[in-house]
This record gives sequence, C-alpha cells and structure tokens, in this order.
Amino acid sequence: MRRQHAITVDRGAFQDAVTPWEQESWRAEALDWVAERLAVRGLWVNGDLKVRVRPWSVLVRVPVAGRDAVWFKANPPASAFEGPLTAALARWVPDDVLEPLAVDAGRAWVLLPDGGDLFRDVLAREPVEPRTWACLLGQYAHMQRALVPHAREIERLGVPAARTLDLPEVFDVLLARNTGMPREARARLEGVRPRLTDWCAELASLGIEDTLDHADLHDGQLFRPAPDRFTFFDWGDAAVSHPFCSLRVPAEKARERYGPQVLPRLLDAYLEPWTGNGRTPADLRRAAHLAWRLSALSRAASWGRLFPDPSGPTPVAAQGSEWLLELLNEPPF
Repeated sequence: MRRQHAITVDRGAFQDAVTPWEQESWRAEALDWVAERLAVRGLWVNGDLKVRVRPWSVLVRVPVAGRDAVWFKANPPASAFEGPLTAALARWVPDDVLEPLAVDAGRAWVLLPDGGDLFRDVLAREPVEPRTWACLLGQYAHMQRALVPHAREIERLGVPAARTLDLPEVFDVLLARNTGMPREARARLEGVRPRLTDWCAELASLGIEDTLDHADLHDGQLFRPAPDRFTFFDWGDAAVSHPFCSLRVPAEKARERYGPQVLPRLLDAYLEPWTGNGRTPADLRRAAHLAWRLSALSRAASWGRLFPDPSGPTPVAAQGSEWLLELLNEPPF
C-alpha cells in the first residue's frame, strides 16, 4: 500500500510536532496493518492517502474500493484507551457512535468507518437553526445517562477517572505540572482551591452520577448522518466525570454562532433527560453552572495527552494552563 499510493501530510500549525509518523518503520507497520485489516473484510486500498499529523494523534484517510473511505487513527500512550472505548461504546450505545472496523489496543490503533457529513461541514454549507443544536445536546445527554451503569467498566478500559469529588486532587496535579505558569496566575489559582472543594461537594450533593464526559464535543467531533441525528466520535480527551462537564464546549460553539440568547434553550434541551428523582429545574441549572466552571479541569488535563517528545515539552501543552485559568471565570448563565 505504501509503495502504490501517494501520501500527502497535513501538519497544520504543528510543523515541528514529533509523532511516530516520522519513523519509517512505524509508518510501514501501521499501513500494513490497515491493509491486513481491510483484506480480512475483502477490501483493499484504492487511492492516495491523506495524513493529518498532530501532537495528539495521527489520522489517515484511506480510500477503499467500492465503499466510503476508512480512517486509521493512532493515539499517544495517555489516550491509548480510545480504540477499546470506541468498541465498547458500539456495544452499549450503538445508535450514537461509530463501530470500529478493527482495534489494536496494544499499539493504540483503531480503524474506523466513515461517519458521513461532519456537523462542521453541514454548518458551513447550509443554514442550521438552534433547534438542531438542542436535538444534538438532548441525544448526547440520553447517551450519557445510558452509560452511567458502565462507568466502572469505562475506567477499567483506561479512561482517566476525574470523578466529581476527586476534582480537587486533579486540580492539584495539574497545577503542579504547569511549572511555567506566571507567579501571579498561580497565586490566583491557589487562592481558588478552597472554593473548588466546595463547588465539587455541592455538585456531588445534587445527585447526578458520574459517567462519560467527552470533554471536547465541538462541531468537528460530530457526524450528522441524518437530520436531527448525530454520531459522536473522537474520544481521546474523554474522562469519567460529572456528565454536565460536557455541556460547555458545544454550548460555547453555539453561543459564538447565535449569540448568548441561545443558551437557555440549549440548557433546557440538555437538562431535560436528567429530570426526575426529586431534582428540580433549579437544581439542574445549579449543577450545570458548577460543572461549566469545573469542566476547565478536563480540558486542561487533555492537553497533556500528547506523543512524547524527547527534545522537550511540546509548546501546545501551554493550552493546559489557559484552561486552568478558566476556573476563575464565572459561567455565562
């Protein structure tokens, strides 16, 4: 496959990123694995390969004869759980996710089918009303509720545990890791630590169980295979945490597009599946308010899941510091 088809590589803004793709033996092994996994299904590569190299993943679009392209993804060690998690989600919530064609857990490789139109591409080519975003968030919340009984199994797959009552300790680890943070910023974060403990205790007391948090659910992490139906993918930033931590990223994307007036509608759509068990709308909105702020911890943690660079820290890791500082900002509702 590697000799017969041209390969183009997109490095985006990360021209100096160090990943396994730079190793010829790794490339050959990975592409041979793709060809072998396709051959098992009676398929073969039928076109040039497009590679996207980032500090957090290597992604290869592989054209296949007689069907849509497939996608090979390689994760760094800290997110090696993505393939096994994707396979498990396909068993537990098959209507909401992609079912992988193959998974190599030991090498952190996964081969995925094409999921159709990215929601981002849909947004670029046609008008999309806020109602569609409400449908997206409602479907996602129902999926999260369905995964509550599987939280321990998800952790056993290697997905990081960032449970609500443990978030103060997560904060301590992240702050200690960010050694290059300016002194003034560090002092402000250290000052918020007692309040952080209170926020977590209050959030846990509202009775919403921890489950899967995608942690980066933006419009490029969603397929829209049919009107008002979505397929969720790209789980490399995921954690087991408070479900409402997932709300921030998609809600902020919608707010950028439609303005702040869209937030109440999106909140209602996301929170509706969590009603019951004596929880009032005010309880749920308070939980969403707290989780919005605490979601900064999952986002900060995810920036540490990069391919190891023997030459030193990757500059993109500074994004983790920026997300930690989001703890200081009041939610917009």
